Amino acid sequence: MTLHLPDANGTLRAYEPRTAPLAVSPGSAFTSRTVFSAAHVVADPYADTTPDGPAAVDWDATLAFRRHLWSHGLGVAEAMDTAQRGMGLDWAGAAELIRRSAAEAKSVGGRIACGVGTDQLTAGTLAEVRAAYEEQLAVVEESGAQAILMASRALAAAARGPEDYLEVYGHLLRQSAEPVILHWLGPMFDPALEGYWGSSDLDAATDTFLEVIAAHPDKVDGIKVSLLDARREVDLRRRLPRGVRCYTGDDFHYPELIAGDDQGFSHALLGVFDPLGPLAAEAVRVLDTGDTEGFRALLDPTVPLSRHLFRAPTRFYKTGVVFLAWLAGHQSHFTMVGGLQSARSLPHFARAYELADGLGLFPDPKLAEERMRSLLSLYGVNR
Repeated sequence: MTLHLPDANGTLRAYEPRTAPLAVSPGSAFTSRTVFSAAHVVADPYADTTPDGPAAVDWDATLAFRRHLWSHGLGVAEAMDTAQRGMGLDWAGAAELIRRSAAEAKSVGGRIACGVGTDQLTAGTLAEVRAAYEEQLAVVEESGAQAILMASRALAAAARGPEDYLEVYGHLLRQSAEPVILHWLGPMFDPALEGYWGSSDLDAATDTFLEVIAAHPDKVDGIKVSLLDARREVDLRRRLPRGVRCYTGDDFHYPELIAGDDQGFSHALLGVFDPLGPLAAEAVRVLDTGDTEGFRALLDPTVPLSRHLFRAPTRFYKTGVVFLAWLAGHQSHFTMVGGLQSARSLPHFARAYELADGLGLFPDPKLAEERMRSLLSLYGVNR
């Protein structure tokens, strides 16, 4: 049945929903690439909360979604920015999420890596920043998960220059039990991270980042780069010490970066692989056979959706991710911790639905259509 979707100008246009989903099946882990999906959290819609209160999480639905990702062979990157760290999910909630997800991963044999940050602090000295990182690192390591050292707002505020980043990260790497993933999150994802690694000059920041890695290559499994700059990522991965992986976090250029070139490739740790999970997994399995063209044929058409979800202000991409999870039937409601479901407009939702439907991402297209129709009606579209 025809839907009438509002465009960016507020004009309603007719859209005919797809009637059948893309056929993809669960499968085993990949052989040619290591791939993580940064997973969202499902809010408890019945909790009596406020936007600035503690997050109320629906643990059953949250863990069920992680089992969905693992069933397709994807690793789960837990308690990252996709899970609304610093945007609705505080450290207490993140710690509980890490413990529960790590236990679930162990029970089903799923791969998991978890974010280590400093969000106990709003500001602090370098010593307090180190202590906050250490507390979170202990929680992740005790859970049995791999650690991802996330960029810290508190460190960005406290650091006087590159030497402070070298000192803090060196201290953490020396005490980490196992190799970690270092995460460079650009200011388009979090404006408070402007000037990370001690400089707003990305060339200078890159040199400091590489200096951290070069001093401790045995403690760095890989780097996760989220700068939305494909050329910079390629240049950076070519400068990495042997054995240190580059995990692309570029939600604009991921097909070409994962496919790689004659000098190497990127692995993946991506927020967009939350809604794209089954399709992304299918594409990587094609790549495992050596069929790069087949991989690109599956994944290239997903880029317009990803660019739409991650359009500026990029930090609100989580709203579109959860919206698509609701349409896909992974949760019974469109509610987010911190009330973040209000962060995007109806035309934005309409375009996200249209692009995702066109890709066949919804396991039950009729359910997605009905839910989209209910949202339109809530906004006063009754045609």
